[in-house]
Amino acid sequence: MRIDVHTHHYPAEFFRLIERSRSDFSFAADPTGRRIIRYKGSRFFGITPPMTDIGKRIEDMDRAGIDVAVLSLSTPNVYFAEPSQQPEVARLVNDSYAQEIAERPARLRGFASIPMDDPDAALRELHRAIDELKLSGVILLSNVNGRPLSDPRYRPFLEEAHRMRVCVLLHPMLPAAAEPFSEYVLGPIIGFPFDTTLAVARLCFSGLLRDLSGIRWIVAHLGGAVPYLMERMDNGWRDFAETKANIDELPSVYLKRLYYDTVSFSRPSLTYVRGLVGADHMLMGSDYPHLLGSIDRAVSSIAELDVPQADRDEIFSGTALRILNNAESLQAAAARQGSIAPR
Repeated sequence: MRIDVHTHHYPAEFFRLIERSRSDFSFAADPTGRRIIRYKGSRFFGITPPMTDIGKRIEDMDRAGIDVAVLSLSTPNVYFAEPSQQPEVARLVNDSYAQEIAERPARLRGFASIPMDDPDAALRELHRAIDELKLSGVILLSNVNGRPLSDPRYRPFLEEAHRMRVCVLLHPMLPAAAEPFSEYVLGPIIGFPFDTTLAVARLCFSGLLRDLSGIRWIVAHLGGAVPYLMERMDNGWRDFAETKANIDELPSVYLKRLYYDTVSFSRPSLTYVRGLVGADHMLMGSDYPHLLGSIDRAVSSIAELDVPQADRDEIFSGTALRILNNAESLQAAAARQGSIAPR
């Protein structure tokens, strides 16, 4: 069985809401004429036809040999909207996902979007998404309108996610200071993994990863630079008193408990991360249908790894089946037939 945990779908109304909003997000065209979304002038989002087309998605999943897609709403998620409007946008998206899943229960699952700028609504939507809609977890961005997830205002939500043992896909946003990433499409190429790395470091050194260990964090894009900076972060903990204020073990102890998707497609990088955290802390991702993603390389980059088949099985589906919320039906499908999509 093959489960894609990092793949994005957008209800058509979502793009219309962004276009009508008065915010730092705006629509433009790139040099090829492709429609894009900008944030404070920095490009981060090129719109492709499959983003709103579930039928095309299923065709591409069948061609690539992917059984299940866990849909999520990428950047800017619901945070383009005013705090009072975010709950409505989140409900629209999450209800749309639930409907698509009901129509194709063997092929689709979803991560809920959460109105983090409305704390009470965020908690309500968390419970509705997991308990009522039976979604597979939630997606959070690396910053919420420039604020880190370690900001105290988000602590009640994260504490409840910890209590519920929620699976959270940590997805990048452009850094709060977006101007340096305005050239050469540096926003998605460099800014995204940069901000993911910063977000994880803050979660670690603030003590949130220690205190709220019930959250199953999936770090997008193979963790940004996190795997390659673990030793440097450990050295910082050894050398600087400030880094010991909230944690009592090496940062790598907490970072190796996280889960990392494979949206890198680089064999040397995947091999390195597998050696660092183990195949049981890696999950397949494609970032389909975004331009930097690849539904084909998502599969081939894992299939071609020089590792035991048991490790490939862990990355393709074993890890996901253990950590996704409401995974019982997927586990039953795996037990029945092992694969849904044609090979």
